Formats: sequence, C-alpha cells, structure tokens
Amino acid sequence: MAPFQPPRAIIKGVKERIESLLVQGDKLYVGTATGNVHIYVIHDGESSDGEQRAELLETKKALSRRAIEQLGFVQDINSIAVLTDSNVVLYPLPSFAPPTPLPKAKGALSFVIHTLIDHGDETIQRDTPSSPSPNATSKTPNVPVVVTYLIIGCRRKVVIHEWRDGEPQDAKEANLPHSPRAIAFLTGDVVCFGYTPTDYALFSLKTMSTIEITTPVTIATSTSSIGNMGKGAFSGLSGYMTLGLGAKAKPNALRTSEGEVLIAKDNTGVFLGTDGKPSRPAAIDWPAPPEEAAFVKPYVFSIFPAGSVPTSQLEGDSTSTSFISTPVVEIRSSISLLPVQTLPIPLIPPPPGAPPTAHNQTVRLLTSSSGAKSPLYLVTTPVDRPLATAEGSTIVEFVMKPWGQQLDELVEVESYAEALSLLETLDQAILPDKDKRYHLIRALNAVSQFRAGNFREAINTFIALNVNPAKVVALYPENISGRLHVPQDEWIPLFGGPRKAVRSQRDESLHLQESTSIQAKSQEESQDQPTQLQQTSSPPQRPPSPQGSIRGVLKSGLESIMNTARKEDDTSSIRSKRKEPPKDDSRRSVEELMLFLSDRRPKINGALEAFHITSDKSHEMPFLSTTSIEDLFALPDAPLSSLTPEQLVRYAQIVDTALFKSYLLVRPGLLASLCRVGNWCDVEEVEEMLRAREKFSELIYLYNGKKMHGKALELLRQLAEQESDPRDKLMPSVTYLQRLGPEHIDQIFQSARWIFEQDPEIALEIFTSEEVELPRHQVADYLEMIDPALCARYIEFLIAERGEESEMYHDRLAELYLRMTIAAKKRGDNEKRRELYSKLLDFIDTTTHYRPDRLYGLLPPEDLYEAKAILLGRLGRHDGALETYVHRLQDFHKAEEYCKRIYDPNGPTSSIFLTLLRIYLRPNTQSSQFSQPSSTTDLLQPALDLISRHSPRLDIVETLKLLPPLVTAQDVRAFLVEALRAPVFDRKVISSIAKARDEQVTRRLMVLQAKRVKVTDTRICPQCHKRIGYSVIAVHAPRGEVTHYQCREAFAKKLKELRH
Repeated sequence: MAPFQPPRAIIKGVKERIESLLVQGDKLYVGTATGNVHIYVIHDGESSDGEQRAELLETKKALSRRAIEQLGFVQDINSIAVLTDSNVVLYPLPSFAPPTPLPKAKGALSFVIHTLIDHGDETIQRDTPSSPSPNATSKTPNVPVVVTYLIIGCRRKVVIHEWRDGEPQDAKEANLPHSPRAIAFLTGDVVCFGYTPTDYALFSLKTMSTIEITTPVTIATSTSSIGNMGKGAFSGLSGYMTLGLGAKAKPNALRTSEGEVLIAKDNTGVFLGTDGKPSRPAAIDWPAPPEEAAFVKPYVFSIFPAGSVPTSQLEGDSTSTSFISTPVVEIRSSISLLPVQTLPIPLIPPPPGAPPTAHNQTVRLLTSSSGAKSPLYLVTTPVDRPLATAEGSTIVEFVMKPWGQQLDELVEVESYAEALSLLETLDQAILPDKDKRYHLIRALNAVSQFRAGNFREAINTFIALNVNPAKVVALYPENISGRLHVPQDEWIPLFGGPRKAVRSQRDESLHLQESTSIQAKSQEESQDQPTQLQQTSSPPQRPPSPQGSIRGVLKSGLESIMNTARKEDDTSSIRSKRKEPPKDDSRRSVEELMLFLSDRRPKINGALEAFHITSDKSHEMPFLSTTSIEDLFALPDAPLSSLTPEQLVRYAQIVDTALFKSYLLVRPGLLASLCRVGNWCDVEEVEEMLRAREKFSELIYLYNGKKMHGKALELLRQLAEQESDPRDKLMPSVTYLQRLGPEHIDQIFQSARWIFEQDPEIALEIFTSEEVELPRHQVADYLEMIDPALCARYIEFLIAERGEESEMYHDRLAELYLRMTIAAKKRGDNEKRRELYSKLLDFIDTTTHYRPDRLYGLLPPEDLYEAKAILLGRLGRHDGALETYVHRLQDFHKAEEYCKRIYDPNGPTSSIFLTLLRIYLRPNTQSSQFSQPSSTTDLLQPALDLISRHSPRLDIVETLKLLPPLVTAQDVRAFLVEALRAPVFDRKVISSIAKARDEQVTRRLMVLQAKRVKVTDTRICPQCHKRIGYSVIAVHAPRGEVTHYQCREAFAKKLKELRH
C-alpha cells in the first residue's frame, strides 16, 4: 500500500559519472562529469523484463570541459540552461546551437527556472513548482503575459534573468551576504536561498532584499530519530556503515505549497512562510540530515547514508536498536510529516537466478518532473570502484500510484481522516471525481463516528452530506429500521466502502497490538502538534516487501498520512477488531435520529412542493413496503434540489416511517397528531391501533393521505351499513370518490358499482363533480357498460357544462342516440324512439364536431332518411341530400330550406338552387325508382315555385335549358322579365361609351401625326443658344420648341415657370 510503485531501472550501465538530470516531457537529459549531455526518450510501454524502456536519442558531446552540474529548461525560449564551469549557458533545442553564455552569471553555484502567466494583479502558475508574480513592469491588466524567471545563485550575489512573452528583459543583480547553493520559490515574488545546511534566507523580488528567517528554538522529536536511540545505538557499526553519518550535508529548500517552503536544518525539516517564520507548529524529524531531498506533491523524498536509519522503520519493532546498513531512500508525507515508505539499497532486487546486486551503493540526484510531479528519478552507483567501472550507474524511476488508488487503499484500511486530509490537497483537475470521493469518505468517517457512539457528530455529517435516509435508518435496530436493518459489519459497504476481508486470529492479534501502539503514540504527539490529522486506522499485516515498504508503527502507503489523535476518544477512528459489547445508548441514539428526521422532513416536503407534490400524491410511487431494499439503498446521496420527484417521495416515505417508529418508541403521545396530518409513513404500523380506538375518521384520512383508497372505501361501505337514509348512506362514499384523481380510476369504478346498484342518480354525481377531472373516455366506457343512457347523460354533461369539442365524444353521443333509437324501435317503444330520434336529428344538425362519414356508415339502409340527408349535406354531397329530401321524404319545404341554409353566392354552393331545380325537373333513374308513382310529374309545380321565388339565384341559361318543352312562357313570365330587363340595358350603355371613346382616341392620334418639326443648320437651341446641328433633339409641347436632348429638362422647367 505504498504511495509509489516499486522503483524501476530505466537506464543501466551508464559508464560516465552522472552529475545532473532533467526531465522534460518524454525526454530525460543526463549531464555527465565529462561535459556530455545524453538525451533519452522514455517510452510508456513495458519491456519484456518488466522495466520501463528508455532509448538513447542522441549525445551532445563536449559541451564543456567540466562537469555538467545542473540542467534546466527555459520554456519561453525553448532552451536548456546548463550550469558548468561556474557559469550558466543557454542551449537552444533541439540543435544545442548556438550557445548563449550569461556573462553576469560567473561564479554560478545553482539556479532555478520558473514560468508563469501574468494577468496583471493575478498570476497563474504553469509548468513550475511555484508562481512568482512580476512587479512593476507588468503589461495592461487582464492581458496575459508569459513570464519566465531564471534566478542564478552566484558567489555572494544573485542574478535574475527575465523573459516576457519570449522577449528578454534586462538582467538584475543583488549582492548577498553568502552564496546561495539551493533556491526555491515560495510565492510569485519571494524566493528562498539555502547558503549552508543551517543557514537560509528569503529574498523578495520586489524589493531586491533579503528577509530574515526565524526558526523555533526547540524542535519536535520523533521516535524515529537517532537522538532518541540509546548510547549503544552505534555499537557494532564499523567501516562505511558510519561514514555517512559524518558526511557533509547540502542545503535543501523545497517548495511544498503556495507560500510555503521546506528547509532542512540538520535532521529537522522546518516549514517556512513568506514572513520567514514557521508556517506549521510541527517539523519533520529525520533520523539524520538528508544528503539530498526532493518534493513530489505531497511527498518529500530524502536520501540518508548507510547506518543512519533505524531498522524499526522496516520491521515495526520499536525496541530494535540496530540500523540499516545501506543507504536509504525515505518518503514522507508533507501532510502528516511521517514516513510512508522506506526503501533501502538495493532499490531493485535482482531477478531469481541473477547474481546478487551490490548493497553498498551511492544514491544521488533526486530529480522530480516539472511542477513537482511524478515520476521522480535518481541515480545509483556502486561504491566499489571496480564494480562501478564494470556495471556503471543506474537511473531509477519512482512512479506514484494514481490518486484514486491511494485513496482507495486508505479507505480499505478505514483511514478515513487521512484520506480526507490527502483529498483536500488535491486539485479538481488531477482528480476529476474529487467531489464524489470527498462525499464518500466523509460519509464513511461519519459511520465510524456513529459506531464509536458519537451520534451527534455523525448525524450532523449525514445532514451536511445529504445522505440517503434509508442508510441512516439502517444503522438502528429493527424496531426502528424494520426491514432496512443492516448488521454492523455491513455498515461500511452500505455507505459505499469496501467489504472487509476475513482475518485469521493471528492477524487480529497483531492488528490490535499495532492499533494500540499507534493510538498511544498519536495521543502523545497531539499535545505538541494540534494541527496534524487524526490517526484513524492501521493496515492489515503483510509479508515483508522487497521494496522496503514500512510495516507496523510507520505504515506503508498513504495510511501513514495521519494527524495526531483528538482528545475525545470517541471521535478517533482508531479501532481494535475486538468485539466489545455495545453500550446502552438506544434512547440517546433515537433522539439524535429524531433530530435528523425532523431536519429532513420539512426540507423534503418543501422540495416536493416545488414539483407540486404533496402527501396526497404519494400514490404516484409504489409504497415503501413494495419497494425493494436494494432500490431504497440505491437512492442517491445528493441535495434535495437535485433529486427527482420519485426519489423525493422515497425519501419522504423513509423519513416519516422512521419518525413514526421513533415516536412509538420514545414519544407515543405524538402518534395521533402524526396520523391526522399529511404524511408518508407506512399505514400498516398505524391502522390496527386506530381501529382499536375506533378512530375511523382519522384512519380514513390516513388512508386517503397514503392513497390506500381501497381500504378507505371498504371501511366507508362497512360504516354505510349502519345508516338507513339513502343519501346519508351513500354520500360519504360518493364524496370520497369525487376527490380521487384519475390515477385511481380503476378503484373508482370498482367502488362505485354498489352505489349504482343502490341509486344511479346519486352515483352519477361521482363523475359530474367539480372536484377533479377524471379520464372521460374511461368514464364513458364504464357508464355505457352499466347503462347506455347514463353514458349519454354523461357526454351531454361534458358537452354542455365542460365545453367538450372532441370528435370522439360527439361521435360517441351520436352513436349512442342511434343505437338507442334502433333499440327502441325493436322493442316497439315508439314514444321513446321519437324522443331519441329527435335528439339525434337535433344533435347532428346543430353541432359540427363529429365525423359524418363514420355515422353515415352506421345508419340502416331503409330507415332514418332525414338523418341521412343531414349527414350527406355535412359530407358535401348536396345533391344526394336534396334527392333524399325530394324523393325519399317528399318534403320540398325542407329541401328548399336546406338550400337557403348552405347557399353562398361566391362559394362552391352558389348553384345549389339550380341543383335542386335539376332534381325536380331531371331526376335520375336511381332516384326516381324510389319515388312514388306519378311523383315525377308532380315535381313540376315545386320547380316552378322554386323558379318564381329564387330567380336571382338561378342561372338564366341553365334554367331555361332545364324547363320542359310544354312549359309556357306565361308560367315563367315573371322569371323572364326579371332576368332580361337589367342586363340588356347595361350592355347597350357600355357599348355606346366604348364606341365614343374609340372615336375620340382616333381623332387625337390624327392631330398628333399631322404635326412636323423642321431642323435646319441655322436653328438655335432656345436653352443653351447653340446651333442644334445633328445632335439628338427634344421637341416640347404644345408649341413645338426644339432643344438639345440634354437641355430638355432645364427648358421644360423654364416653360413650366413661365406658365405659372
């Protein structure tokens, strides 16, 4: 469970001594003691032996006669900065030519490169560990400028080079009291200089002055330091095992976060702020002064010499006084300041069957990727010179595990507080699911608090996280949670955590011992380090790791990122696996649950009201008892505003049911009021009690609120048997049914049956009420099944009172009238038939919202001719309608009234009277065969009457053509006089006017054609007074003046002025 994967050797057998490393993208630049730079390409793939491959791309030889001491990348100018021979030279990529030496940087000892984006008052970091902000020379605010700093530490001075959008600025210098050998940025304008392992200073880029550093007088000690070892700790160590303890250490300055830097003073790591004072009350207590240090967020890498790190960091035995006999790479958390991984040499064990690897090696050049990111590289070289000459140096790569995997490992060992602390240091960009993980881990930590008896803290967290109420209720006994109850061992998986693996008895004992030692250690440290995180758990025992992962007191992986324990033992998440008998805190826990439920209940109801959902609409979702436990636990832990109405209903059901059970357990006096108000609790828990107390009205109200209308109506029917008056007997049920919505239509139909059997008139009020709107089609089907007359009355009510205009209901009402009319005729009930037939004729003649073609197809072939005539007219078949009136019904008055009703002089029915006349005078064979004998000759008189009454609406010519030869002029004298009088007069007047107009136009044309204009060589233009000659001319009316064409407008204007 170490935060870093096992180290891998990516480059082996480098014969030259490596003095510097630089990681840029997928390239690794290696500077050697001979002045060469080797460029490797690091591939992402894995080789067959499991090591990452690095391919030598090229070698830049003889860049210097001295060693390449440091390499850096200047992004703005795409160049490599090389520190060699006490000078810094810039080499452009990829050619490394031409070099650009920096003359002011003579005597250079170290440098640091930093690139940022300047937004005026704001700076955004890019590609580098820190974010210094340019001061007085920034461009217009809000215009981003890419700024790159190259700060070079020289002998007793510092040189600052700057590029802005790739343009170099004037170099600056500042004298220093000492020579900086380590440089790190804190913020945009503050830099930390390391002069010696014990002497550091801060430098302001704005004021170009140093800031004094204040370090604490007393340094916190750690059980892992050498100072706490006994006097005989170094006995038995000899030779190279103790040489490392006296080696000269180098200054180390590492930027750990914005505004904070870590400096190494002896064996203590102090965190400093921009004011030069410690930013944390606690400090890192290394076992010895680190030879080198590097930072990969949030971990600090340190190299310690052989014989400086106690073996207790590997074995977990705090009583051991021996030391690791080889150099050690230690990884600590910058959050908890405790080791998380200790890796002794050799870092990479030899494969099986291979010769043993030299254990005595030097470890140098800790180099992280840009931005203090993974991976990190270092160089190992055998101490033995012949062996070093034969094998060469090895470049080892440390790759950090994905953040998600590290967090998962912490959650697996129930180190929730540590996981939360790590999560707070991560950015959303590198962990897209940060919010989701934070919610999960915080919820698991609350479960841990609940298990420890801290109900108030746990409940407050559940409220803050909007945890699914089903999960919270599941933590309680069955008398509260019911079927939601979950055993304590399943609490963590219920809230999304991993399921625990079964341990052996020996593992349980070891884990208990480790937890006890960690708790004691954490409580002791909390007195001096109150800001550290809480120690929460310890991992299961594991077999020894060849990579040197820590066991025991210093856990491997991120489980070691911990704060000191809080004073309250009940909030600590350190747990022993020993099963202790639970405390009798049932009443207190239920009281806290009631606080949770009371907080959730009004908020859930408010969220439901936003969707116009109240407890009266709980029937839209299945009842709580019909929903599976899995579905209830699967409800999301999310703010109420983001939940769907269905999910909110489930929340309300769970909360109210649990609240009822809580009242039943500790506050039974509140049960009655809960039953009377709108709620979502499970009725099965309430109804028996209410029946026993004969609280039938409350029970009915509760049934109605929970939409258990079947039970409510059955109870009303039972109560109705005690009444004698029909209305008092039926109206409670009718009133209840009137208030039910369309979603309960089946229940309404089922419960209304017995009411229709008792009194159909009262029962019909169920569907004509103004309370709710029921599905009309279903109601009509139901009523028709009982009695078609009831269905007809219901549809009549819809059309008359509700303004129904749908064709479906109009068609249905017409069909009901038709079927009932035919049925009455078959029964021989003539009076009922006449009544129904009159309704049918009136309905189809006065409304237009039905489909006449459909109804026409339902009419009997030898009956109901008047209905046929009306329907044929609605279909546009006016000739058929008129034939029906004339030949079938022999009703000439209705035929003529029909023509009057549909006549449109400018529309398609302008010839409707002519059609009726044609039917009178020219009946077709099919129509005449249904007429009575001699009826054809009898139609002449109705035709003559039609001609006399409606002659203006008849076409004269067509009418005359239709008249039989035997009709005398005297019979149609009035028609002929009216038809011939006005049109003849109009034609004569128009003809005379047209002739006179033609003669007038002809005479005027002759006059115009007789006029001539003669243009000679001497004729002058009256406008410009120049000779006209052969120019284009214009002749002006009425006197015939001749001008140039271009002078026409000016001359016409002059004539117009003279006339006026």
